[in-house]
Amino acid sequence: MSPEKMVHMANQIATFFRTQPGDDQADRIASHFKDFWEPRMREQLLDYVAHGGAGLDELVLKATKRL
Repeated sequence: MSPEKMVHMANQIATFFRTQPGDDQADRIASHFKDFWEPRMREQLLDYVAHGGAGLDELVLKATKRL
């Protein structure tokens, strides 16, 4: 998938989990990625983060550290 679409999707997930109660949003985002993103999508995300992660929400960046 294009990097732009991946960033958009990941940020939408962060937006949703940011509205949920608790302080474990990054953990829940990481769980979402593990449960619903296929391995190559997760690898693409991790590679994107390794190269700077431009445009990704802070919660997504925190979540990728848990993958």
